[in-house]
Amino acid sequence: MQKLSILMLFLAVLGLSCEKSLSAEEQLAKDVQLIEQYLTDRGLSAQKTSSGLHYIITKEGSGGHPSSTATVTVQYKGYFLDGTVFDQTTGSQTAKFALSGVITGWQECIPLLQKGGSGQFFIPSGLGYGNRNYQGIPANSVLIFDITLINF
Repeated sequence: MQKLSILMLFLAVLGLSCEKSLSAEEQLAKDVQLIEQYLTDRGLSAQKTSSGLHYIITKEGSGGHPSSTATVTVQYKGYFLDGTVFDQTTGSQTAKFALSGVITGWQECIPLLQKGGSGQFFIPSGLGYGNRNYQGIPANSVLIFDITLINF
C-alpha cells in the first residue's frame, strides 16, 4: 500500500510539473486573443497582418519605407502587456539595426513605417522570441514596441 501511495504521489507531481506545450498555431491564437483584449480594454483600434502582428501608425512619416534588409536608425520602447518595460532608448539616444538581424516582428513592422514616422506594434510571441527565454523576456511573451523610424 505504501508503494502504491508513493507511486500515486510521484505520478501526481509528474503530471503537475509537465505543462502541455501549445502548437505554434495554438500559441498564435492565444497571443492574438491577448493582443485583441489589450486593445479592447484601452479603446484602441489596430490593423492586423496575416502573421498576427497588430499595429497602429501614430505618426505618418515621409520619404519612403525601408526594405526588409535595410539598416535602420530608431528610437523605441519595448514592453509587455502588463506595461513592464524590458528595453528602450532614452532621451535623444537612438539604436541602429540591420533588419536582417532582428526578430521577425521587427522585420515585418519597421517597413510599415516611413522615415520620421512612428507606430505602436503588438508582436505575437512567434514573431518575437518564441518559446524560449531571452535576456529577461519570458518564453511565449507578447511584445509591444513603440517605434519611431529616424532614418534608413
